[in-house]
Amino acid sequence: MKLMFASDIHGSLPAAERVLSLFAQSGARYLIILGDVLNHGPRNPLPEGYAPAEVAERLNTVADKIIAVRGNCDSEVDQMLLRFPITAPWQQVVTTDQRLFLTHGHLFGPDNLPALSAGDVLVYGHTHIPVAERKGELFHFNPGSVSIPKGGYSASYGMMESNKLRVLALNDHHVIAEVAINP
Repeated sequence: MKLMFASDIHGSLPAAERVLSLFAQSGARYLIILGDVLNHGPRNPLPEGYAPAEVAERLNTVADKIIAVRGNCDSEVDQMLLRFPITAPWQQVVTTDQRLFLTHGHLFGPDNLPALSAGDVLVYGHTHIPVAERKGELFHFNPGSVSIPKGGYSASYGMMESNKLRVLALNDHHVIAEVAINP
């Protein structure tokens, strides 16, 4: 199953439009959003093209294709604008080979792991720093941020295809990080 991942949109309309364009071209079955959808949050600067209501409108056009989790900057007020659920602190996607545990990263994350089995994938956002690696018996995957990248990285998103997880630069699609997740 081909999946696309985006995190930390933070109300940036240009970032959301780029994500939706890439999603439409990708052939991915679902767009997984790892939180911090509309609000920029008090610790972040306003992202380019900050327009939360317009971001909601654009994302709602593919609401039936979105799986999302709540970030630390998301609220119940945000849910009122969105036609897909964002209030769950975590979700799971189960493939024939493994479980992907989806979370924003502020409750569960690399330093506070949920109960996972060997070969499972912890998928999170929050840090705005891309990660695709094996850690012990688990895989860790963070697509970075599409709007406010940190750590010297460019804005990025993630793809899961053919048993590989890749973090790709939002603008030129170069591979930032990659890990094979063969069971």
